[in-house]
Amino acid sequence: MTSKIENIEDVRAFLNSLVDEGVNAHPDELFENYINTETGADTYTPEQAVLRNRLMKQSFEICEKAGTDLYDAMQEIFLSRTGADKYIPLPSSLSAE
Repeated sequence: MTSKIENIEDVRAFLNSLVDEGVNAHPDELFENYINTETGADTYTPEQAVLRNRLMKQSFEICEKAGTDLYDAMQEIFLSRTGADKYIPLPSSLSAE
């Protein structure tokens, strides 16, 4: 996982890494709040949560500068990666760039 978000490609990579981790993340949720539903254990260590919270904040900043909606970007990546785009229309937040 990257340690800094500097451009839209970094945002895409970060959002894809969350899908790879099996997390249905929401941009407004702190990562220390994620719990593994099978075990009841925290999904992330405190250090991992701090890093992901910082990366999400940076993602918001980069998307704002680029005129991209981070919520749409997350939805688009999640739907595409999980195959749910067959049933739910994709937003066009990242596809125009």
